[in-house]
Amino acid sequence: MADAATAAQSEPAPTGEATQWGAGGLTLSGALAEQVAQPPTVYAAVGGQRFFDDLVDRFYDAVEHDELLRPMYPTDLGPSRHRLAGFLAQYWGGPAEYSAERGHPRLRMRHVPFAIGRAERDAWMTHMSASLDAARMPDGSALTEDLTAAMFAHFDNAATHLVNRPG
Repeated sequence: MADAATAAQSEPAPTGEATQWGAGGLTLSGALAEQVAQPPTVYAAVGGQRFFDDLVDRFYDAVEHDELLRPMYPTDLGPSRHRLAGFLAQYWGGPAEYSAERGHPRLRMRHVPFAIGRAERDAWMTHMSASLDAARMPDGSALTEDLTAAMFAHFDNAATHLVNRPG
């Protein structure tokens, strides 16, 4: 069980309240306490929007040449790239620009017009997995195993959730 000092360090302070950090008794208040109390987001860890733009660009570069998936997308992939990068950035802790532009994601509803079976789901996952494998941290290193696993799990769950026809 955590002691009181550890518990105080792990819980963010409500707005305007002072928080004591560490055994040395460093006290922070207001916005600074809130900023320090917030855990880092995946968005911040991977370097922000650029990471998601690159991830999505690699993905759509592959989709562009995929005979199964390409017919599901509009001729101009630019808006699709923008929407997916914005959605992923927001999902992983970035600014809520996607929701400001498009409202609630409603992924399943937005994909109902497309016949998505196991083959389409698997093709989508193949391209997104390859894009994720090629992703790099801001320092050029590979993603950590934890980040890769969390992102893969999200993509896998989302792709499976969008299947709307048997087979």
